[in-house]
Amino acid sequence: MSTDQTSAPPRPKIDVPGTPIFDGATSRRGFKMNKLFMSLRTKEARDRFLSDEPAYCAEFGLTPEQTTAVTERDWQAMIDLGGSIFYVYKLAMMDGRSMQYLGGVFTGMTEDEFKAALAAGGRS
Repeated sequence: MSTDQTSAPPRPKIDVPGTPIFDGATSRRGFKMNKLFMSLRTKEARDRFLSDEPAYCAEFGLTPEQTTAVTERDWQAMIDLGGSIFYVYKLAMMDGRSMQYLGGVFTGMTEDEFKAALAAGGRS
C-alpha cells in the first residue's frame, strides 16, 4: 500500500455556519501565534510576556494584526487569525478567564449565560 499523499484528492472544504474550522491552512496561518501561546507554560515566559507584550509578540514574528489581537485580548480575532482555542486558552488563563468565559465571547453571551446554556443542555 502506498503512503504517497500527493495522489490523494483534496478534501472538501468543511463549512459549519458559526463555527471556525481549524484546518491545515488555519494552522499554518496561526503557527507563530500558537507557538507564543504555548510558550506561556513557563513562569519565566509569562513574566517576559507581561513585561512587554508587543516585544514578546515580535520575538515570535507575529503579524501586526495578530499582535493587536493578542495585546488587546481580542479573543475572536485571535481565532480568526489562526489561533487554536486550546492555545488561546493559555493566554486567557493568564488573565484569570475560564473556558466558559471564552465560550460566552464566541457565542455572544456572558459567562453566566453560557454556563446556564450548558447546564440546560447546550444550544439548539
